[in-house]
Amino acid sequence: MSLGAYCVIYCKRIGTSTSPPKSHTYWRDIRNIIKFTGSLILGGSVFLTYEVLALKKSLTLDTEVVEREKMKSYIYVRTISSDKGENYGIAWQARKELHKAVRKVLAASAQVFRNPFADTFSTVDIEDYECAVWLLLRKSQADDRAARLEAVQEMSETHHWHDYQYRIIAQACDPRTLIGLARSKESDLRFFLPPPPLPSLKEDSSIEEELRKLLASLPQTDLDECIQYFTSLALNESSQSLAAQKGGLWCFGGNGLPYAESFGEVPSATVEMFSLEAIVKHSQIPAHCDRIEANGGLQLLQRLYQLHKDCPKVQRNIMRIVGNMALSERLHPALIRSGWVSIMAEALKSHHIMEASHAARTLANLDRETVQEKYQDGVYVLHPQYRASQPIKADVLFIHGLMGAAFKTWRQEDSEKALIENALGDEDRYTTCWPKTWLAKDCPALRIISVEYDTSLSDWRARCPMERKSIAFRSNELLSKLRAAGVGDRPVIWISHSMGGLLVKKMLLEASRQPELSALINNTRGIIFYSVPHHGSRLAEYSVNVRYLLFPSLEVKELSKDLGIGDLIPVDVNHLNICKPKKKDAFLYQRTLQFIRETLAKDLKN
Repeated sequence: MSLGAYCVIYCKRIGTSTSPPKSHTYWRDIRNIIKFTGSLILGGSVFLTYEVLALKKSLTLDTEVVEREKMKSYIYVRTISSDKGENYGIAWQARKELHKAVRKVLAASAQVFRNPFADTFSTVDIEDYECAVWLLLRKSQADDRAARLEAVQEMSETHHWHDYQYRIIAQACDPRTLIGLARSKESDLRFFLPPPPLPSLKEDSSIEEELRKLLASLPQTDLDECIQYFTSLALNESSQSLAAQKGGLWCFGGNGLPYAESFGEVPSATVEMFSLEAIVKHSQIPAHCDRIEANGGLQLLQRLYQLHKDCPKVQRNIMRIVGNMALSERLHPALIRSGWVSIMAEALKSHHIMEASHAARTLANLDRETVQEKYQDGVYVLHPQYRASQPIKADVLFIHGLMGAAFKTWRQEDSEKALIENALGDEDRYTTCWPKTWLAKDCPALRIISVEYDTSLSDWRARCPMERKSIAFRSNELLSKLRAAGVGDRPVIWISHSMGGLLVKKMLLEASRQPELSALINNTRGIIFYSVPHHGSRLAEYSVNVRYLLFPSLEVKELSKDLGIGDLIPVDVNHLNICKPKKKDAFLYQRTLQFIRETLAKDLKN
């Protein structure tokens, strides 16, 4: 407006002024034009600046209402200005009175939990019904361990919250609480955020090629000879596969022929499986686990895990690698950041015993709050797989035999009727692992462990040309793993099948020669042998205080005579099925259960 008035006055002055002499008219007009143009530019700049500032001020919104709505679904860190003058006004007074009311509610709730509420939460505007969420979060981060465990248990048992309240916990809880929720049986899966997005692969790359690069980046020296052999084999086979994909490889002889032959006869033996099997072996070495993480292995394994959801064998090897990496506490932050806790929490609730057991091993290795033991590769806890309030009073160990496994050896005897019942999902009528389902229910105070070891290095078609491992080597290897799992700290019963019985005897013999393992010998209460060829040896030489129960099969009945100790019960069952009861009330299972209860009667009672 001032600019317009100036222009009008100026124009009037020009119109009413007398005509100057002609000699001065030309230069005076130029000066007037310059003055007018300069004034116009200056005034315009001032006007535009004023309008921009006014527009910005008019568009500044009070976002308090929006922020309060956002807090119902997201976590925000609120900052308070140090200048109190900025907060004076009606809105500030209203917030002050609201905070006073909230503090009174929080103080009353804190008395119930017997724990003062943190001052940092007193500046957050929350509804009355949300106090429990924040109180439990605060309690889960308390210095008192018992209070933390109680808070996690209360969170896991809560099933009436809204979806956003579960998300609040998921975003605000610390790693210790997150792992505790993952190992709680009743936890809602909404407590766990989905894994972060995976980095995209390069245009000219593939998962197979990335696996090969990861395997090639791992140290290839100072390894077991068989691991070196199979690592080299996997790299060679994947190289030929990549060459065939990119250039149409034709190879008659060398490594190409067994490669093509293996894929023709064993369709599941893919190139990914070659690399994964080798990485499993490398992950048993702590320094190699660091290399796997540093080279993006956690993200690559996660991509492969999601891609092969319908392939249990691939997923099993991936979970073995992650479980081995969880043995190293310095890798725990990386495992949590990459989203593996969420994946394992979901897998732990799977109805497939093998998948759930692999997840339980990984989460137990991550849980340093309630688990002191470490479960190395091949040592699986069948019960309890979740955090349990009931104390464990004894251990029962299952050791499979030649060409057996930690789960399939102890399944129910296969039959057409059993397979139909298995489809119905009734574990009392059919189970793929009776120690996990039947024995855990009948003896809940036991820790049930199943051990898996390689009777050959792997199931690859190629055989390692190096010398095979002896029973003595296997027994020392298993003995070291079991001691890391705390076996020997409480009463123990060993249950073995076939060659597993020879390993048990060898382990006990080795332990009897080492004073530091005397607790394992003293706490061994009994041994059950399913079809173990003793070759006439007398079991009394291991311990005179141990009870024995022997089930010789038809094939080894003659080898088990005149042992001089224990209960020898011949059973009209073949070698493979002697450890696979037909049903829960079958003689084999009921007699085994009776032996466990009688042998551990004093320990379970105490």
